Amino acid sequence: MDALRGLREGVNEAWESLVEGWQRLYRQASGAITRFRSGCSEPDSVHEMERRSAGWGVLAAEVFDDQDKVVVRLEVPGMDRDDFQLEVVEDTLVVSGHKRIERERTEGEYRISERAYGSFARRVPLPDEVDASRAAARYRQGVLRVELPKTGRGKRRRIDVAAG
Repeated sequence: MDALRGLREGVNEAWESLVEGWQRLYRQASGAITRFRSGCSEPDSVHEMERRSAGWGVLAAEVFDDQDKVVVRLEVPGMDRDDFQLEVVEDTLVVSGHKRIERERTEGEYRISERAYGSFARRVPLPDEVDASRAAARYRQGVLRVELPKTGRGKRRRIDVAAG
């Protein structure tokens, strides 16, 4: 019985470790992974399959910390500039919108129709305090670029360590 109990405890410890690892990975990746929601108002039972496979996507983002501004670039191809809503909430840039892509083409005897749609929100932590009232954004060739001037408060400053 002791061997069975030891095996059971080992399996439980391994399972807890696996769950903890997945939770840690989820927390670390949650800033990059965005869930697209269809926004459909029909009952859940009608869209059960759609709900199970609801689109997760990665909106790749880069954050650059310049001397006088923070620059955020996000890859969001296939959208129009009017599809975005941008706001700064505390120390985070929130980019949200609604994505609608429809493509149809013919290849040989096949007619291909592709559709992707849904709303999204991506939160990007900002490394410094910014002045949102002076922010500027542009969208070109599938890349959204947001420039946020720094306020001057909260700037990082190197501190030299004196000998002792």
